[in-house]
Amino acid sequence: MSALVEVEGLTRHFVARRSVLGRPTALVRAVDGVDFTVAPGETLALVGESGCGKSTLGRLVLRLIEPTAGRVRFDGRDVLALGGRELRAYRREAQLVFQDPYASLNPRMTVGDIVGEPLALHDIVPAARRRDRVAALLHQVGLAEGAGQRYPHEFSGGQRQRIAIARALAVEPRLIVCDEPVSALDVSIRSQVLNLLRGLQRRLGLAYIFISHDLAVVKHIADRVAVMNLGHIVEIAPADSLFAAPHHPYSRALLSAIPVPNPRARRDRILLQGDLPSALAPPPGCRFHTRCPFAVDRCRREPPPLVFDQRNHAVACHRTTELPPADVVPRETGRSPALERLIAAFGASADVRAASGVDTVGSTSGAPDPGLLKGMHS
Repeated sequence: MSALVEVEGLTRHFVARRSVLGRPTALVRAVDGVDFTVAPGETLALVGESGCGKSTLGRLVLRLIEPTAGRVRFDGRDVLALGGRELRAYRREAQLVFQDPYASLNPRMTVGDIVGEPLALHDIVPAARRRDRVAALLHQVGLAEGAGQRYPHEFSGGQRQRIAIARALAVEPRLIVCDEPVSALDVSIRSQVLNLLRGLQRRLGLAYIFISHDLAVVKHIADRVAVMNLGHIVEIAPADSLFAAPHHPYSRALLSAIPVPNPRARRDRILLQGDLPSALAPPPGCRFHTRCPFAVDRCRREPPPLVFDQRNHAVACHRTTELPPADVVPRETGRSPALERLIAAFGASADVRAASGVDTVGSTSGAPDPGLLKGMHS
């Protein structure tokens, strides 16, 4: 299948300081030579520590900010060469769901006006049919009838994020960049929103770039995962492959940090030493070598290329074949009785909500998946 999104050498440097003559003297290398593709209907997750460039990369793909160098293609078209009417058409095909549902919705507009604004801007449906279209979109994301006449402050956090998703869906996009869409929500509401996103993807064939630092969430929604460190992708692989056997030392450290609320689970915990280098002055060679327990002299001199193997698993590390096997995935020797009771309670409440057609936030769809809740708790 041909790629929907192709990113080649994408780079974005921000000027942090200028001389008295206005010349840049310090640059923040937020994104520095990134390559990846996204197929139609696929979810690519971008993970990494805060400040690694995930959100900047998502906005570069949407051309909300201009890159310093590189290329972005969408369905074969050069996004950076678009202008005027063509750029507006691209905005319709690629949308963004923001992280904070409290700040991303205009408090002075009703929900109907918020969701209907993209319809008017892109002239998708006639004005006479716009209200019906808004009602259909709100129903599609599981909001009750009459929600369009209310204001954002009258809704819970999970409901506001549903409104933001409805606004993104209004223009019938093919790609949605989800910038940590569930990080501001509690666990039970996260499962509902994730189930909603997966259901919409199956029905509408959407492609997602899912930005998150929560690996428990990523494990349940992503088809492929790209691990970022200081503006670089250091590992990219199918989700099952990455979580089963991470290759890069940084990926291993991230996976070993996933909380496991089970004292009987066993795994190797990797504690990185030293401070995170600054993007103002990234270290030479491999940018992770200052904290890597396996670094050698070559790592300090030569930047490692991102190399794919036969299983479509790519890693940027000079010592990939020399490293000992990773043992960062928890091995359970029996769950605690308290956790079993908690999982059973979530499953029972989900069955009741599914039978009644009402979820925990008073909407008409989206009961949480007990399996997803189980994974996010354990």
